[in-house]
Amino acid sequence: MTEIVQHCPLCGDESSRLFDIRSFRGQKVVNRICKKCGLVFQSPRMTEVELGAFYASGYRLLQEGSSEPTARNVDIQQKRAGSLLDFVRSDIPSLSRHLDIGCSIGILLKHFQSKYHNWGAGVEPGEAHRLQARNEGLTVYATLDELEKAAEERFDLISMSHVLEHLSDPAGYLTHLRESVLVPKGWLLLEVPNLYAHDSFETAHLVAYSSHTLRQILKKAGFETVRLETHGQPRSPWLQLYITLLAHPRSSTQKPFHIGPERGVAIKRQAGMFYRHVLERVFPRWTWTTNEE
Repeated sequence: MTEIVQHCPLCGDESSRLFDIRSFRGQKVVNRICKKCGLVFQSPRMTEVELGAFYASGYRLLQEGSSEPTARNVDIQQKRAGSLLDFVRSDIPSLSRHLDIGCSIGILLKHFQSKYHNWGAGVEPGEAHRLQARNEGLTVYATLDELEKAAEERFDLISMSHVLEHLSDPAGYLTHLRESVLVPKGWLLLEVPNLYAHDSFETAHLVAYSSHTLRQILKKAGFETVRLETHGQPRSPWLQLYITLLAHPRSSTQKPFHIGPERGVAIKRQAGMFYRHVLERVFPRWTWTTNEE
């Protein structure tokens, strides 16, 4: 069963057009672009019930060929965690409570604990990865609801590395985190694939972000961007595959948020992917540190 997305996840408009259609590992993936704001999103897509079951057992198998943690994925997580820690060092001098949503086996949590000597908790729907994290002494919940039912205190940092693109209502989810899970002056750390360099269109990627639309989602959810970078770490020294963003809750005295549309999305996507294909063809050994995105 699939569902058609009737309203844009960013601006709520009902008008959209076809942006991309392809087969991803044997599954048809269709993405549309909102005619009003320029956000690219998957439609049709899995229902929320299907998504829950998929992340519990099928996602890792589809992406990595195994439901258990693989050596290749662990290596990538180690490098990415180091990159994310470096990204926040100059802005976050101290930290007491860190929540990592989509924490896998807890590598990012451990990196931050080694730097800040903080307490950390995670949310991880994948059963095998959650069990391994727990076996290593980490506090990890299956869902955000489960964490909230445990009456955990609020966190001064919430990180979501390659999670936001999997959410059907990203602004609503982030709004809930700001209102109920994050301390009033806390930090939000995000990383997502970059629409203008990453292939982006996968079965589980419900929204494809540019730097512009990512900032817009954050503003809609009540956050203000502190710093944003595009980069390729840890997989490419040249390609801007990812967008990493650090934000904090907007002040109540700031002006009301109005969505600013992004223009030329299709042309920017074509130009970015053309540049990538040229680099891959001319400098194949230099373009990629690893072969997978």
